[in-house]
Amino acid sequence: MSWPAEEDAPGVEPERFGPPGEVFAGHWNGYPGDWSSLPAETPEGRETIEVVKAAVDELPDAQRTVIAMRDIAGCSAEEVCDTLDVSVGNQRHRARSHVRAALERHLDD
Repeated sequence: MSWPAEEDAPGVEPERFGPPGEVFAGHWNGYPGDWSSLPAETPEGRETIEVVKAAVDELPDAQRTVIAMRDIAGCSAEEVCDTLDVSVGNQRHRARSHVRAALERHLDD
C-alpha cells in the first residue's frame, strides 16, 4: 500500500518528544489531561468517547485501518505491516497522533 505524499511529513512536531540523551528520549514530553476519572457511564465519558470516534473517522482510510487493526482488533505490528504492506515506523504513529491531538483539545480546554 502506498501512502499519499503528505504522509512523508512528520505527524507530530519533533519538539513534543524527549530529545536524544534524556531518560525518556523519543517519548512524549507530556500527556493529555487526566481522563481516567471520566468513566464511559458519565456524560463527560461518553463525550470523550465520541471525540475519539470522530477523530478516528476523520483519518484517511489507510490510517483508520491501521488504528482499527492495532488498537481495536489487537493485531501485532507485524500483522499490520504484512497485511497493508507498510513499514513498522509508519504504521501507527500518524493515526495515533491525530487522535491524541483531538483528546488534548477536548480534555485540556
